Amino acid sequence: MSAPAASAFTSTSVPAQSPLPRVVIAGAGPAAQALVTQLSRARFAGTITVLSNRDDVPAELLELASLPQVSVRFGQPASFIDAAERRVTTADGLEFNYDQLVIATGSAPALAPVDGASRCLSYSTIDDAARIGDAVKEVTRVLGRRPLGILVGTGTAAGQAEAVLRARGVRPVRTTLRPAKVVPTLAGSVLPAAGILFEDGSSMNGDLVVLAEERVARDGLAASGGVATAASGGIIIGQDFRTSVPGIWAIGDAASFDGVRLGLLVASASAAGVCAAQLMRATLQESVPAAA
Repeated sequence: MSAPAASAFTSTSVPAQSPLPRVVIAGAGPAAQALVTQLSRARFAGTITVLSNRDDVPAELLELASLPQVSVRFGQPASFIDAAERRVTTADGLEFNYDQLVIATGSAPALAPVDGASRCLSYSTIDDAARIGDAVKEVTRVLGRRPLGILVGTGTAAGQAEAVLRARGVRPVRTTLRPAKVVPTLAGSVLPAAGILFEDGSSMNGDLVVLAEERVARDGLAASGGVATAASGGIIIGQDFRTSVPGIWAIGDAASFDGVRLGLLVASASAAGVCAAQLMRATLQESVPAAA
């Protein structure tokens, strides 16, 4: 059920012309959540508005929305940036002025999901390593032996996923050929996938299946504001997470550093810590001339 267009979970009401520094975060995934947490821990003296494309209210977002300076707008994805006026507009036409805007819109699969992909483990960012490790631990416990893993994918993500599996005791068999479907295990089994089936009828069997396929950064919002994007996709950032446009930053899998998706380079918590410190410094620097 869709949330009302103007709904928000917040304990404060900030006037449009508030003297407090305003940070708007476009996106509500792990990177955005980590950034809100870091800003709160750093006692950020301003307001934080999170624009989420989700209509549901996951527990982790509801917890962040309970923070005094945080407003989460559910079902209100950012759709356009007016960089000159420092204003972002949502898909429903709501406008939010900002002093600093952080784009955390993430990435999306480059191809349609494989039939039965929900039975697989997936690897798209470094943050997935811990989740895969927990799953492998449970599979190993059930089997009582070293698991055999089927890894599907090419590129950096697949290489990282293979290293993660090997480090956790899995015997990975890697294929670059995309399967037609995932083969489920027998009913009642705690193991969700038994292997993969290809278009020609051939198959590969294993104890778990990991998909580490190509993903594409969601950088359309950045392009609407004139922010530079990489030829291979992704919002170009520097080491301080700044983009090519003053007052606009990018974090998470929407960002690209040296041609690589940020999610493959830095864990979201680590990136959020650095970005939060840079945002605090930027808002402080901008408030000094205003107060003079």
